[in-house]
Amino acid sequence: MLTPEQRAIVKSTVPLLETGGEALTTHFYNILLAEHPEVRPFFNQAHQANGDQPRALANGVLMYARHIDELDQLGGLVAKIINKHVSLQIQPEHYPVVGGCLLRAIREVLGAEIATDAVIAAWAAAYQQLADILIGAEEKIYADTAAAPGGWRGARAFRVARKVPESNEITSFYLEPQDGLALTDFVPGQYIGLRLVVNGQEIRRNYSLSAAANGVDYRISVKREPGGVASGFLHDHVQEGDLLDIFPPAGDFVLAEGDKPLVLISGGVGITPTLAMLDAALESHRPVHFIHFARNRSVHAFRAAIEARQARHSQLQRFYVYDEHGNDVEAPHAIGLLSNAALADCLPASRDVDAYFLGPKPFMRRIKKQLNELGVPEAQTRYEFFGPASALD
Repeated sequence: MLTPEQRAIVKSTVPLLETGGEALTTHFYNILLAEHPEVRPFFNQAHQANGDQPRALANGVLMYARHIDELDQLGGLVAKIINKHVSLQIQPEHYPVVGGCLLRAIREVLGAEIATDAVIAAWAAAYQQLADILIGAEEKIYADTAAAPGGWRGARAFRVARKVPESNEITSFYLEPQDGLALTDFVPGQYIGLRLVVNGQEIRRNYSLSAAANGVDYRISVKREPGGVASGFLHDHVQEGDLLDIFPPAGDFVLAEGDKPLVLISGGVGITPTLAMLDAALESHRPVHFIHFARNRSVHAFRAAIEARQARHSQLQRFYVYDEHGNDVEAPHAIGLLSNAALADCLPASRDVDAYFLGPKPFMRRIKKQLNELGVPEAQTRYEFFGPASALD
């Protein structure tokens, strides 16, 4: 239990975290991954290399320290962490390992004069408080998922029933449970975790579910990332009939019920969770404005599927924006970055909409700013990151 004195000490470290938090978390990851190989599968090395993971952790630690007296002010950050942990199957025994490395990093980066025994004790108590919250919430999700019809706990073997190219970069994998038993539903927007063994090394990754739940199979649609270990393995080595270890669906970037017009905006492979959202919305007869950005036609996945849906559902309007047109017969609706006025032409006349957007971080930053400037209420905009959560502002 954190004492009032320990809370005050933790809050007093906020200025240090604001100026040197990323250096601290980078050192933490170096210790953790070098000395505890058992946790390496949970971390994407690309996110380590480009600084996204240390930056995200620094942001999270800073938020926690700022709001140590009022944890409800952390908003959706805790929910995002819990869902990421569940999708990768983080277990209670992992927390002491992480906590020990974090406290050591605090001591070594800040130095003994600043990171006194009292500071370390305060942060140890603060970490344990957060760990207890996360462990309890994650255990509830694990138990509820296992008890749900078609649910399970831990890894479950799935067979690759089909492998379908969707564009020059994206391939879909249709996954059926090997045991032939029932398959739990999921909420549109959620993702699953995969456990892969690549060159003798275990890695774990999240992939959005790109088709509506049907009780028979799951579909993920994976972009081949340059140098991507997991995506390259899936594209080049995983074939129809192969078995993959799958963790149950998780994620809080989900389609909420409602009757307001729905705006789905995606960039590149960010289209994947919006496909399941689109199908659910069309079934409920909500008006949908589907706006997708791609470099060009060759990498625009699912265009034919969207066209087919529009032919069946008059409430669907779709807009495509490419970086370049090329010599494609099927022209996009616009080329290049959209001005506010051009984006407004793709939106419903009323700004009282529910807007979901997903894609590369610079793209999302721009869309967030534009939606705000166009008058879409911020409380009615939702977004998710494929990588570590971080602020768009």
